Amino acid sequence: MGNFLTSITSNGLSNQIQTRDVIEIIQSVKVDDDIPAVLIDFSKTTFAGPTTAINIARELKALRDAGKRIIAFSDHISTNSYLMASQASEIWVHPDGGASIGGIGGMRPYQKELFENLKINFHNYSEGDFKSAVEGNTRADMSANDRLQREAFTLPIWEEMKAIMSDGRGIAPEEIQVFSDNFIGIFGDSEVTNIAYAISKNIIDGTKSFPDFRQYMIENFGTNEDAETVTFKSISFQEYADQLGDELISEPDEIAVITVEGTLMEGNSSQGVAGADEIVRQIRSAHENEDTKAIVLRVNSGGGSVIASEMMRDELLEAKRKGIGVVVSMGDYAASGGVYISTPADFIFAEPTSITGSIGVAIAVPTFEELLDYVGINFDGVVTSRYGGWDPTQPIDEDLDRIIDSSVSGVYERFIQFVADSRSQSDDEIRAIAGGRVWIGTTAEELGLVDGIGGINEAIAHAAELSELAGYRVEYYGQETSLGMRLVGELLTSAGVSIQEPKVSSALEGMLKLYEALIAIQTPQVLLACGDCLVNFD
Repeated sequence: MGNFLTSITSNGLSNQIQTRDVIEIIQSVKVDDDIPAVLIDFSKTTFAGPTTAINIARELKALRDAGKRIIAFSDHISTNSYLMASQASEIWVHPDGGASIGGIGGMRPYQKELFENLKINFHNYSEGDFKSAVEGNTRADMSANDRLQREAFTLPIWEEMKAIMSDGRGIAPEEIQVFSDNFIGIFGDSEVTNIAYAISKNIIDGTKSFPDFRQYMIENFGTNEDAETVTFKSISFQEYADQLGDELISEPDEIAVITVEGTLMEGNSSQGVAGADEIVRQIRSAHENEDTKAIVLRVNSGGGSVIASEMMRDELLEAKRKGIGVVVSMGDYAASGGVYISTPADFIFAEPTSITGSIGVAIAVPTFEELLDYVGINFDGVVTSRYGGWDPTQPIDEDLDRIIDSSVSGVYERFIQFVADSRSQSDDEIRAIAGGRVWIGTTAEELGLVDGIGGINEAIAHAAELSELAGYRVEYYGQETSLGMRLVGELLTSAGVSIQEPKVSSALEGMLKLYEALIAIQTPQVLLACGDCLVNFD
């Protein structure tokens, strides 16, 4: 390939790039003598979450430690892009660009007073003292339990990110914190004060305009004689990936890797939605293939529909009945329904910063009787059973309240039993660590919710060991999607997930949540959903 430069960037790519592909490219470049350097720009890239970004940052560090030059150039850097850029040999930003490290976490709206003013009643039947997915609708502020569990996973993840950033730049973690606290990025460009401070503290190396950077690259790597305009020698991420191709593996035994990414719902998968019908088809296809000896389930989901979770769990149990081993690999988060579908596993891996747990049930039923009475709407009719004509336009009386509460409690107890059986613990032991509380991966291992710490590669290797495979090939099903795509999917399916916690802070969220509640009034739904586990990551 000559003296080429590999560009790993989101620019110009219409398709999403899967994490495993990025890591494969980085590892290939590490041993490719024809590639002297890598240009990275993750400024316009979204990641599934902090764990994914941390894994890529570690791969970039290994690439740099192997002697490859890594050059980061961007018009704007923020928390996730800087986590990558901090592992580069040098970091350049446009002089009129943006530079900020906002950290992780965020604010959420608490709309109890809004709904009271609108005369909308929310009846909370969630099971679990830490199950806070609906408290944005039922409280005016954050509960003490929710604050406790959020701090328990957000702070360690942030400390890990700061450690990676500071190590990459050879500066103290405190410098990252000072920059994060005092140099906010609001507009994304023209942050000249931020940039000047970042240069003075070695957070970045300096600034270059686009023409200056182009000339800098030409001086270092030569001119691309085949290009229509004057530019430097390079090969894009996709071009390099195409040249690598797939290695031909003749091993007859297969390990199937099936990805469950996004909100668990019935139907087919789409952006941000792990469709149970489609996932079940993939599991069936795997266990009906006589070459499949093990299944690795890659879970990146905060849960969703109970029936969707049951469908996936049932099909995994069918695979196990055939003697096919099942290993779960938890990604950025695998909580609530993500735990539910993991219960058939012979072994569960989590990343150190994975978020899991949230063993509980989320449901809050809005009723509109006061609002409708206020505007002068009455309901009457003939029914053949006591609650045959009930819907959320009518009140919940004492008996109906008891019926709903008993039903939701039954789902929770079933969840507890499944987890207890799968973890070889008693119901009481699981109940003590359930309650809807979320846990970081390392703590989950201590509690026995997962078996080991590791990523997808460790899960595949363990699946091979469980199945006693001397050789095997890996067949991937499905595709991991970005955080942004999951958020879009959750918005589009808000009628089924109307009471989940909001994921992105904005001035419009209060009215957005109201809209979600209004369009879903005919179909309140019991959810195995974790509204606490998605870390806001810019």
